[in-house]
Amino acid sequence: MKIIILSPSYPFRGGIANFTDLLYSELKKNHEVDIYNFKRLYPDILFPGKTQYETNNNINNVSSFEIVDSINPVNWIKIGYKIRNEKPDYLIIPFWLPFFGPCLGTISRIVNTNRFTKIITVCHNIVPHEKRMGDIAFTKYFFNASSKFVLLSSKVETDLNKIKPGAEFITLYHPVYSHFGNSVDKFQAREYLKIKSKNVILFFGFIRKYKGLDILLKAMFLLKEKINVELIIAGEFYENEEKYISLINELGLSKNIKLFKDFIPTEEVKYYFSASDAVVLPYRDATQSGIVQVANNFLKPVIATNVGALPEVIENNITGFLVEKENPDELAEAVIKYFTENKEAEFSINISEKINKISWTNFVDELLSFVKR
Repeated sequence: MKIIILSPSYPFRGGIANFTDLLYSELKKNHEVDIYNFKRLYPDILFPGKTQYETNNNINNVSSFEIVDSINPVNWIKIGYKIRNEKPDYLIIPFWLPFFGPCLGTISRIVNTNRFTKIITVCHNIVPHEKRMGDIAFTKYFFNASSKFVLLSSKVETDLNKIKPGAEFITLYHPVYSHFGNSVDKFQAREYLKIKSKNVILFFGFIRKYKGLDILLKAMFLLKEKINVELIIAGEFYENEEKYISLINELGLSKNIKLFKDFIPTEEVKYYFSASDAVVLPYRDATQSGIVQVANNFLKPVIATNVGALPEVIENNITGFLVEKENPDELAEAVIKYFTENKEAEFSINISEKINKISWTNFVDELLSFVKR
């Protein structure tokens, strides 16, 4: 089959690009696949980080055509006709932000005029965490041009039905992010990061309000008098950094926290997860989280809030702990329980028994079986 994936890919950074690169690599084993990448993804004025691009080498050896411009309607028309004329069997498009609705919707409508190509939308999110005017209209514009939908959590089923009632969809588990490599020895990883504490937890990823880092910091204040634990914060601030630094100082946590406030390059990720005993996700809300699938790759248990689709991928007291959201006391108690009952080995074994079910091979097999029906 001939397949085109329209999506950010390397050299863009982040979860969507990583997902696309791994999807491409798996599809490429048996099919003719091209990636139509962006030459401009976010206009600089809309991007809160320092750079949109990876600093590491192309470890997945993914090739793409960097030709799509997210804000140029003339470009959308040109790309639409190019794909229409190539007549791929499937056009696969990840969706995660309504901002891209006009671009993706225009391209899809033109492609549909060849009356051959099926457009498959892979939904990471449907309703964004930070809502803006026009979100619903932009999303509808794109979704109404799609043939079928692949959802990465049941949390977004309700959202899909509101946007496009009666849409044909399948819900699949988000596969493991396996491209970060294997774990390294915990002692070696801690030496690399200059961490000396016995008990270490990790908060990883872009720092935004919905991810609840402030809740974790309040839990750390409760923890420091009861158990010796160090928190690694590894990720770029996508909002006001100073309010978190002020909270750390106000709670007297500077000695309990190791802060790495830049985007973590792909080849460095293994050290952060390998150095930790558990990953903590104190989210206020979530559809699904790619961080869980990075943790699964390194067999690291996750302590998270019981929101969104996190309960679908974290089994309470089996592969991690789930606590109520915005509850620093309960979060602190879960961390204490994790260390005092030495849960890491038990939970890691349980994770290892489950990750084969969420492999990229299984994901692609189920996706193609669905779209061929």
